[in-house]
Amino acid sequence: MTLHIIVFLFFAGMLGGALNSVAGGGSFIAFPALLFSGVPPIPANATNTIALWMGTAASGGAYRRRLDVPRRVMIPLLSASLLGGLVGAFLLLKTPAHTFMRVLPWLTLGATLLFAFGKKLAGKRGSVIEEQTTGAALVGATLFQLAVGVYGGYFGGGMGIVMLAMLAALGMTDIHAMNALKSVMGFVINGVAVVTFTLARAVYWKHGTVMILGAIAGGYLGAHYAMKLPQVWIRYFVVVVGTAMTAYFFWRSY
Repeated sequence: MTLHIIVFLFFAGMLGGALNSVAGGGSFIAFPALLFSGVPPIPANATNTIALWMGTAASGGAYRRRLDVPRRVMIPLLSASLLGGLVGAFLLLKTPAHTFMRVLPWLTLGATLLFAFGKKLAGKRGSVIEEQTTGAALVGATLFQLAVGVYGGYFGGGMGIVMLAMLAALGMTDIHAMNALKSVMGFVINGVAVVTFTLARAVYWKHGTVMILGAIAGGYLGAHYAMKLPQVWIRYFVVVVGTAMTAYFFWRSY
C-alpha cells in the first residue's frame, strides 16, 4: 500500500467509527473506501466489518456509564444478536451482496421514519427497556433484533439506524442510553461475524489494520463528544444521516 492509501483508509475508518458511534451508517464510508483501495467486494465487506467492530467496542467504552438494562431484557437481545450475526455472516460467504441492495433503501427509509416518530408511537407509556416489560413486548423486540442481526452479519450498512428505531419504538427516549445499548448489540453481531470471516480467511489484514486504528479513534471520540451535546441535536443528526442514506441507496438501486 502507498502512503496515500494508508492515510485515506485511516481517515475513512475514523469517520466510519465516529458515524457509527452516533447514528450508524459507518459502513457506507468504510466499505467504498476499501473498494477504492483495490480490495474485492466480499473481502472488503469482511474487512469493513472487522474495522468497524473495533470502533464499536471503543464507542461502547465511552458509553459504558449510560448502559442500564435489566438482565431479563439484555440476555434475549444479545442472544438474538449473536445468532443473527452468525447466520448473516454465513450468508455473505455463500452468496453475493447484490440482493440486499434492492431491499436496503426500503429498510433505511422505514428505520428512519420509525426513529423519527418512535416517541409518538410509544405514546405516554414508559420504556419497555428501562422498566418492567411484558413478555409479548420482549418477544417482539427479540425477533426484531434477530432480523437485524442477520442483516448486520450479512452487510450491516444502516444497522445502527435500524436498532435505534427499534429502541425508540419500544419507548426509550435517552439517545445516549439508546446508543449505549446499540453499541453492545452491534458489538455482538459484528463480533460473531468477525470470527467467521477470520476463520474463512476473507480479511485483507494490511488494509484492515490501518482502518481498525482509525475506527477505534473515531468510535471513542465520536461517542465522547456526542454525550456533551444536547440530545435533540443528536436525534436530528440521526434523522439527517438516515435520510441521506435512504436517498443515496434509492438512487443507486433504482
